[in-house]
Amino acid sequence: MRCLIPVFAALLMLTAQAVELIAGPMAGPPTMRGVTLWLQADAEARASIEYWPEASPNARRRSAAMALKADEQFVGKVTLFGLEPGRRYGYRVLLNDKPASKATFAFATQVLWQWRKDAPDFTLQAGSCNFGNEPGYDRPGKPYGDRHLSIFSTMAAQKPDLTLWLGDNLYFREVDYSSPEGMAYRWQRDRSQGYLQPALQVGAHAAIWDDHDYGPNDANKSFVFKGEALKLQQRYWANPAYGLPETPGAFTTFSFNDVDFFLLDNRTYRDDPRMPPSPDKAMFGPSQMAWLKNALLQSTAPFKIIAGGSQMLNKGERGDSWADYPAERDDFLRFLQDTRVDGVMFMSGDVHRSELIRKTREGMYPLHDLTCSALTSGVYRDEKLLERPDLVPGTLVMGERNFCQLRFEGGKANRQAVVRVLNDLGEVKFEHVITAQSLKAPKAK
Repeated sequence: MRCLIPVFAALLMLTAQAVELIAGPMAGPPTMRGVTLWLQADAEARASIEYWPEASPNARRRSAAMALKADEQFVGKVTLFGLEPGRRYGYRVLLNDKPASKATFAFATQVLWQWRKDAPDFTLQAGSCNFGNEPGYDRPGKPYGDRHLSIFSTMAAQKPDLTLWLGDNLYFREVDYSSPEGMAYRWQRDRSQGYLQPALQVGAHAAIWDDHDYGPNDANKSFVFKGEALKLQQRYWANPAYGLPETPGAFTTFSFNDVDFFLLDNRTYRDDPRMPPSPDKAMFGPSQMAWLKNALLQSTAPFKIIAGGSQMLNKGERGDSWADYPAERDDFLRFLQDTRVDGVMFMSGDVHRSELIRKTREGMYPLHDLTCSALTSGVYRDEKLLERPDLVPGTLVMGERNFCQLRFEGGKANRQAVVRVLNDLGEVKFEHVITAQSLKAPKAK
């Protein structure tokens, strides 16, 4: 029996060494003193992070180890705290106390700029509708996701500080959304694809969802597995929070320099758009809307980005829209008018084209809705879309894969967002500037 002990020990060592990192690492939105790092392995392991200030590579620290478990698909989130504001840190992932790869990665904490200097410039990227083909489960015919997967390397090459995933970040198939196990399979399979990793490993990331990464096509609040869908959203993203204790959901808010982001959940409380009109018909629901209104009033940011999976201001022939819920939307627009909240911009995805919509308001600044789509899913063209009066001229991108980029730059007196759309080759398709001054309510007479 004694002779078997070294054999068992050797087998255990080989098993430990065989664990590999299959997705990530990916950083969530950092604070001034901390960050959460997401990762996924291919088997059970102990995961930890070794990290150091890039300016002092010998000052290395290691996080506590956490167990990557089979019932959580070997996903882990390691939160680092006690960091210094405005620093870049290098790090590497350890699995069972061994480096998971030769590569090292980096994240940056936010700068403590308030009361000291102008907010730092930074770059935000955004996109939606990522369809990863899987023969045997895709619909017959031409693969919907096509062959434009290099877009993620193009996005990574831009070196964004923050990436915002605007929903349909993967597509559940018919074989997936009929069970929690199928939904979990889709997340594990699609997140581990090699082409996605370059984008995940650069900058910080936050996400909302839409119908295809929540449930079936056009899914509403009746989806019986929406609780499981939320658990998977929480598992696979590192958002700072998900809903409120009294209102479960995928919505949250966070600040990145002088921009406040309000991420909305357009599915958990959504009535079907075909429901008859009524004052109670809702996309977001009264509790989430009450939270959003209070959060906006709390914000002092010159740019307040409200992100939803469906278009917020535009109603086209294709795609969902908040316009299908006029009582809820009109109430919110009246709230913005009455309270004279500065700096509001909308962002959305879903409709497989990118564009900038601008709605004028009497006695107030115009509202913009920037739509960013599609990353890898199908695209289409419709020349009639050019005829809409609210479309900012030259900003419609259709018929090709693309993503949005917003560069927030300039001092407090001339802060602006430079809005661009780039295609999968990195070519700039349009550029439009929105100044913080143009998003201020006129002074009351």
